[in-house]
Amino acid sequence: MANKRRLADYILQVTGLTIDPDSLFDIQVKRIHEYKRQLMNILGAVYRYKKLKEMNPEERAKTTARTIMIGGKAFATYKNAKRIVKLVNDVGAVVNSDPEVNNYLKVVFVPNYNVSVAEMLIPGSELSQHISTAGMEASGTSNMKFSLNGCLIIGTLDGANVEIREEIGEDNFFLFGATADEVPKLRKDRENGLFKPDPRFEESKEFIRSGAFGSYDYNPLLDSLERNTGYGRRDYFLVGHDFASYMDAQAKVDEAYKDKKKWLRMSILSTAGSGKFSSDRTIAQYAKEIWNIKAFPVP
Repeated sequence: MANKRRLADYILQVTGLTIDPDSLFDIQVKRIHEYKRQLMNILGAVYRYKKLKEMNPEERAKTTARTIMIGGKAFATYKNAKRIVKLVNDVGAVVNSDPEVNNYLKVVFVPNYNVSVAEMLIPGSELSQHISTAGMEASGTSNMKFSLNGCLIIGTLDGANVEIREEIGEDNFFLFGATADEVPKLRKDRENGLFKPDPRFEESKEFIRSGAFGSYDYNPLLDSLERNTGYGRRDYFLVGHDFASYMDAQAKVDEAYKDKKKWLRMSILSTAGSGKFSSDRTIAQYAKEIWNIKAFPVP
């Protein structure tokens, strides 16, 4: 809680936004790229906001309050990555100023993400999104840092998520999405027009198109998720396919967070199972198996 309050103070300082340390701190920080699927994250936030707007006050009071924070850099000429950054900011501007729902949901784009900012964000996190398309992440180490700090992960079987889940236990990891061996067939099915989108996926896109988050034309970004042929289309990164299981996993997060003792136990086991990912262990293994060198004893 001390780390969450410190993070809340930092967010107030750099954005002017007040966030509630009693809400679930849900953080995704990494390079902005379509395969890392920050777009899936913000589409999920859009759907959450729409559902909160449709609830009455009594129903909202029973939901899990959540603060979603996204940070990272987009390459200067990567237009869709920059559109994703703009969408996060546009959604945040509407959600955070809506008095009906802003006690239950905040959306924050954390500016100028770097290592110093990570040192603030990671210890204050409770859920971290590592949601890349399976088979596309070479390894990833930020998920190791989050786990070591007691943060739980929602993610796919991709990169270091695979090993982390093995070490901390399947029950302490919120898994969703296609596996790497399923991806080629799913892309082919999409190309052949066999994809049937989840209604929540369609609803989220249409809500953005309705102008709910401003007048900016998001069609070029949303077009990348649609149609079955054409450059930059066909949803190559399977946001549409994985969205249903992603939202189902997020519902499990909401329920788990309501049980504080259960969440605390999962958090402790996440840290306790992270020893394999220490740099000491890594370097020792390299020394033994790759470099064939022995430790030099200190007198």
